[in-house]
Amino acid sequence: MELQTLTERLDDRLATDAYADVDASPNGLQVGPDSGTVSHVAVAVDAAVETIEAAADAGADLLLTHHGIVWGGMERLTGTHYRRIAPLLEHDMALYVSHLPLDGHQELGNAAGIAEVLGLGNRTPFGTVGPEYVGQRGRAQSAYTAGELQSLLESELDTASQPVQVLDFGPDELRDIAIVTGSGTDWIEEATRTDVDALITGEGKQKAYHEAREAGLTVLLAGHYATETAGVQALQALLEEWGLETTYIDHPTGL
Repeated sequence: MELQTLTERLDDRLATDAYADVDASPNGLQVGPDSGTVSHVAVAVDAAVETIEAAADAGADLLLTHHGIVWGGMERLTGTHYRRIAPLLEHDMALYVSHLPLDGHQELGNAAGIAEVLGLGNRTPFGTVGPEYVGQRGRAQSAYTAGELQSLLESELDTASQPVQVLDFGPDELRDIAIVTGSGTDWIEEATRTDVDALITGEGKQKAYHEAREAGLTVLLAGHYATETAGVQALQALLEEWGLETTYIDHPTGL
């Protein structure tokens, strides 16, 4: 498939342009030529030296990641930027990135993947960023306890054997659940305002403890990496439907 055709199809499916003004990550093709062909795509959560080299070893023409290598601009091609871009150029491999668009996509996104694991119904967008969303909420068919949610997330997500932390301040029965993957405790207020019982995210901040306790909200911290594997895996399946060979590169951080 032509590289331009592939990137245009991904941009269209992920509504990349809608997040241009609200995302520090320049989404879409971050590194690559104006033209070329792609037959093999590697997918990973992070664009790091290890995943880039693994993609090259797999023979990929393009690496698709959730976290890219540019955040808000690049003034100098030195240090970490150089170490990550050098192997891409050396192996003539392009890099495509989808950050907030992949968080918020209601079918292919990270939050949507966790909602599927939890069996949530009546799903709607959650987690506003400007006019867009970065998460999803839904209603469990049968109420969970905090311990049951914790156990399910630990068994289903790639936590690198790290425990899921629980701020157990919500009701005994958790049915209305919101999900903002990665670093999502900034949406505790929205969860409280919309009568959510529990918020699932990746990592927390110190102030989240007091905010959750005062709001009567259960918050589960399942790890930034662990909560953000579903999106790239969903895109992997989509790419295979489009006739491309794929490789999934798993590099959990435990964080």
